[in-house]
This record gives sequence, structure tokens and C-alpha cells, in this order.
Amino acid sequence: MGRPPAPRRSSRGGGGSRPSAPQGEFALPKTITPALPAVEAFADLGMPTPLLTALGQQGVTDPFPIQAATLPNSLAGRDVLGRGRTGSGKTLAFGLATLARISGRRAEPGQPLALVLVPTRELAQQVTDALTPYARAVRLRLATVVGGMSIGRQTSALRAGVEVVVATPGRLKDLVDRGDCRLDTVEITVLDEADQMTDMGFMPQVTALLDQVRPGGQRMLFSATLDRNVDLLVRRYLSDPVVHSVDPSASAVTTMEHHVLHVHDTDKYRTTTEIAARDGRVIMFLDTKHAVDKLTKHLLGNGVRAAALHGGRSQPQRTRTLAQFKDGHVTVLVATNVAARGIHVDNLDLVVNVDPPSDHKDYLHRGGRTARAGESGSVVTLVTPGQRRAVSRLMESAGIIPTITAVRSGEEELSRITGAQAPSGVPVVISSPAAERPRRAPGGGSGSSRGRRGGRGGGAGGGQGRPAAAKRRAA
Repeated sequence: MGRPPAPRRSSRGGGGSRPSAPQGEFALPKTITPALPAVEAFADLGMPTPLLTALGQQGVTDPFPIQAATLPNSLAGRDVLGRGRTGSGKTLAFGLATLARISGRRAEPGQPLALVLVPTRELAQQVTDALTPYARAVRLRLATVVGGMSIGRQTSALRAGVEVVVATPGRLKDLVDRGDCRLDTVEITVLDEADQMTDMGFMPQVTALLDQVRPGGQRMLFSATLDRNVDLLVRRYLSDPVVHSVDPSASAVTTMEHHVLHVHDTDKYRTTTEIAARDGRVIMFLDTKHAVDKLTKHLLGNGVRAAALHGGRSQPQRTRTLAQFKDGHVTVLVATNVAARGIHVDNLDLVVNVDPPSDHKDYLHRGGRTARAGESGSVVTLVTPGQRRAVSRLMESAGIIPTITAVRSGEEELSRITGAQAPSGVPVVISSPAAERPRRAPGGGSGSSRGRRGGRGGGAGGGQGRPAAAKRRAA
């Protein structure tokens, strides 16, 4: 297709109201220009034939609601504001439109045609992996630009010429400041998970980058939650956007169960261990890196194949740990919020908040690791007596009405809800990625071991509770 972006209109959406939104979210703008109707099939969109063929080869048959609603408009060059639960199909919603609109084009060295900004390294890798087969189908080149990896390799990729850059704000700004990348040729800009970018303190970098993007280009903003911090981005950079909103809690009702398990302080560790020993994979979230390492060591000692994921691990370590979890070598991923976004694992039917999150958005994104792409799943939150009031407020803010059950380790009710069982007690050893050390690469930054499909990228920065400046450095 390769059409130039449609001219941007100066009119901007006014205020609007949206019932039943989680607390703290702003009113979505009204669309001035009527939106094109949703489609029922990808074939109705007029996309390049190679993209349709690739969809079939990847087993993608029917568009998800957010894709069906936004693609007719994004393919026509309209700005898009999409709100949908994590796992609802946002990546292909913006990815297919981006690739279709620049197909047949070739970028000059260091001058990409499209930019996807994401908050974390893991999400950057996830987006790259998801879009790679489709980019190959239309012979477009992708580059992943993130911190914690060789800046020299990323510079080389940009200089060779890429049409699409998937990037975290900090590293991309470094490359722009060095003169290795120009953004004035970017015609399509996507902000994915914009709320987390603002939460992590990336707003100055994001706005600095967006101000350098070609005026009049197309902008798309997708996120699972939209709070008032994102309002600036919407009002400043999106022109008369097509708005599509799927309430996170409403869309989760049919595919995801939410359980609050009341546990005693003295029984919490044993309960956690029995849940971890279940058949099948599970992600367990804790607040701190120390708590993650302590629980992982405990689980391994009790015969559970567990591995830790947090900001204290190098990027090669984190990449390999995720690969071990996805291929089943590890069955329990014990993580800080570093794993709350950007990780997709098929057939993951349980997420456990060992430590309840303090923010409702963190709850929604942690839970979004399960029940993805229409699958079913459960989110379990362990709550001690002193946490009950805070968790009740958290659920209300998230728009969730959980099933509340008092449980003890060894009880049938715990097993019924979570699949918990007694661990074998025979210690296990997981081949650790700790032996892998990042190589120092020319031009600064740390090198990497060879990544998965899609090459350069991965990982988010840091655990929960770090100041924004530290989080920015990590990404």
C-alpha cells in the first residue's frame, strides 16, 4: 500500500464521559469525524496480500474486537486512541496498520519511517517478535532499540537502514542525541502502554522524541489503562482520534477469574509453596528483588522448578530465564513488576500476587499475563489480615469484584481454586543464566548473548519501588 499519511486536522476532541472507568482515568475525547465501521475479517481490510498470507501462516484467523474496530481507520491514516485489556490484541492492531501503510517503501540509513515507543525492554522484544513474521512478509526491516544491550550493534542496525524502530524512550533519545537516528522522517508513531511510560518517569523523553517526529504524521496510542498522566499526550499529539475502548474489568469477566485468598501470616509461605508446586506454569509477583530471590531459593529447595526475574539480573540472564519459562524448563516464574508487561506465554492459566500490588493498574497488568488472546485464566491474590482493607480498595479502583475465600495450606479449597499440591521436597537445580555475563561493546553499553527471533532487544528495568530516575536509567 505505502500511502503517505493522511493530512492531520487541527480540530481536537472535546471532553466526554465514560461510565464505570477505574478510578483516576480521564474522560476519553470524542471523535469529531465519524469512524469507519468495524470489519468481520482481515480480508475485508484491503491489506497487502503478503500480510494476509502471513496471518494465515501464523494461525491468526479472525480479528479481535480492538483490531476489527481500529484497523479500518488506522489503515486510512486516522489517529487512533485504543484502550484494551492486556492480551486483547493491541500489538497486531497497530502493527498490521503500520506495516501495511509503509509496505513497498525503503528507509534511508538512520531515518526510519515508523516508530513504536514502549516502556520496557521485555515489551520491546515482545512487539518485535510479534511483528517480525509480518514485516518479513512485506520485506520491511525492524530494529529493537533498548537499554542494557549493545548500543554499537543498535547503531549499526540503524545505519544499515530500517523501516520500523521499536524502542524504549531512554535508549532512543541517546541515539538521537548522538546523531545515529533521525526522527523527522517518521510518518507513523505508536505509543504502546503509554500509561506505564508516564508512571516510570519517561514523559520528558517521550515528549522530546515526539516533538522531533515529522509534523502531520499519523499517531496511535494504545494502552490497557488510561489515566490523567496520559491526557497530555492525547491532547498534544493526537488529532481527532478514533477512540476505541474496551473496559479492562468488563472484558476480563468472561475469560478471567479473580480470587482473593485470605491467609494467615504464619501460613502464607507454605500456601505459596503448595500453589507453586501445582501442575502447569504460574507467575508469582512479589514487591522486591530480595523477596523474589528468597522465594525462588525456597521453592528450588522444595522441588519446584522456579526461576527469578527482576531488575537486578543482566539482560542476557533475563532473556534466558524467560526462554526457560516459555519452553517449560522452568514452571514457576518468580518476579517483580518487571514481568507485569510485555511477556506473553501461551497456556499460562494462573497469576499469583504473593505480595498484593499497591496500584490498581499494576494489578490489571499483572493479571494480564494470563487469559490472553481469548484464553481463560485466574488471578489469585494472597491477603493477610493487615492487608484486607487496602486490597479491598485496590479491587474497587480496578473495577474488579473478586471471589473471596479463607484458605489454609493443605486444604481442599486451596487446591480447588489454584491446583495447589504438596511439593516433592526433593531439591532441584535449574541451569542458571548467572554464568552469562554481558560483554562490553564498543561505543558504550553492555553487549548481549544472541537473542531470540527479532534480535536486539528485551527486558524491563527494575523492580517495584525504585525512584523514577533509576527506572529511566534501567530502560
